[in-house]
Amino acid sequence: MRFRPLHDRVLVRRVEEEEKSPGGIIIPDTAKEKPSEGEIIAVGPGARGEDGKIQPMDVKAGDRILFGKWSGSEITIDGEELLIMKESDVLGVISRKGKK
Repeated sequence: MRFRPLHDRVLVRRVEEEEKSPGGIIIPDTAKEKPSEGEIIAVGPGARGEDGKIQPMDVKAGDRILFGKWSGSEITIDGEELLIMKESDVLGVISRKGKK
């Protein structure tokens, strides 16, 4: 199935969290919180401004992002749980260190 977000919405795949704490303690599935980090799978074209023109999105497919704990709506596409949210729910883009 193909899915194309509309307007200023993005489709996000959650990034799995480590199963160990920094101290080496294994965290059981029941105690894990859902991560608030993900990878953008698809983006819409952007929202229309008051002048009627489409405002381009600040994020793109492939970006790794942070989002709020309660952001977005969970959907299932081809058996995979994904999130769809507005661009304004994205808190920031994570960039990798070491590349200039």
